[in-house]
Amino acid sequence: MYADQVSENSPIRILERCCRGGLAPGELGVVMARAGVGKTAFLVQVGLDAAMRSQPVLHVALGQDLEHVRSWYDALFDDLAQTTRLEDREQVRAVVSENRVIQASADTSFSHERLDDIVKLYDRARFTPALIVVDGLDWETGAVVERAAELGALKLIAKRLGAVLWLSAQTHRDVTPAHPTALIPPCVAYAELIDIGVFLEPEGTHVSVRLVKDHATTPPADTPLQLHTDTMRLVEDGAAETEITLAPRSFTLLSGGANGAEAAFGAAAERWGLGEITFSFAGHQTVRERGLVELSNAELERGSVSEAYMTAQLHRSFPGTPTFQRLLKSIWHQVSTAGEVFVIGEILDDDTVKGGTGWGAELAKHLRKRLYVYDQTKVQWFTWTGDRWTEVEALRIRRTRFTGTGTRFLTDAGKQAIEDLFERSFGDK
Repeated sequence: MYADQVSENSPIRILERCCRGGLAPGELGVVMARAGVGKTAFLVQVGLDAAMRSQPVLHVALGQDLEHVRSWYDALFDDLAQTTRLEDREQVRAVVSENRVIQASADTSFSHERLDDIVKLYDRARFTPALIVVDGLDWETGAVVERAAELGALKLIAKRLGAVLWLSAQTHRDVTPAHPTALIPPCVAYAELIDIGVFLEPEGTHVSVRLVKDHATTPPADTPLQLHTDTMRLVEDGAAETEITLAPRSFTLLSGGANGAEAAFGAAAERWGLGEITFSFAGHQTVRERGLVELSNAELERGSVSEAYMTAQLHRSFPGTPTFQRLLKSIWHQVSTAGEVFVIGEILDDDTVKGGTGWGAELAKHLRKRLYVYDQTKVQWFTWTGDRWTEVEALRIRRTRFTGTGTRFLTDAGKQAIEDLFERSFGDK
């Protein structure tokens, strides 16, 4: 049933054909990407593909909660069932549930002893995984030799069980080359342990899958895969993009938690059940404290931009006080990993956005994010097309990791624009 309707066109099948049949028991595959690009969606697709073929899946989610991961499986299954016109949908859903175990933890460290404990726990229920997925592993804490030993031990457990192993790894823009053809940090140090390496690279509204390691094959074969960002479903030539339905808890707002627009975005996110990350730094007070992340000085420096560049782009300068400069640097963290950026403010005649908010909008342009600005003076949403602003109607939040920011001087119209945005996006879910 599943093989006839779905399997041959699955991106997982296509990837396996590109890399000599995929992974064998005891082998390790790693999906690499920056935050917010789609690692979780990719791994859920891997798990969903196996479970739908009655292969037992153990999905370990680090730094996540159980309902968040379960919502990903539900949403991606519904999307797949709809687009493939899957017969006996509920019967197949039951097969997925029967063949999938999710272990979620707030911790991002993971040892082979912990995996052994989980396996022993479910062994009593006669559940032996054929696929082990570990999403959210911290690759950068501890010595390389210790991490290598852990990876080796995880592979040995997988081999003993007759299971394949998939991990995710977060990369960083400042050390990631364009269109990589080999493993990159933090994974390059473990090249001998990684059998298949996949890099997800944003390309417009889609994600390109790059095979950067295929066992000992050098260079790896080209992977002709373009996937939808939030589902990792194959993009078909000429096919219209269908509406994707994900639960509100699958979405995360990135913000600075300041008074005004950011506080209104945060309150709406909490009310609708979305996740929230509020970026701040030592000595800086925020109105919103839900999901508070205090950036270190080293992390702030990643968002550093020369004053000359900022002045040239925005045609104005900003206060040189240490606090304001740190605030500008923190905006980079709000925008850099977002799939789209929503700003409440005012568009000026030179196409920039008024005030400090303008730096967030300019960063979104520079990083080629989907950018939307609600102009409180024109009472209208606009989107940046690359060379001009154009009006946009019935705007919705479509990316699971998005920025909500804007002026501290929020008008009633601006507040209503935020309320309407969330209502359109999540009111029917």
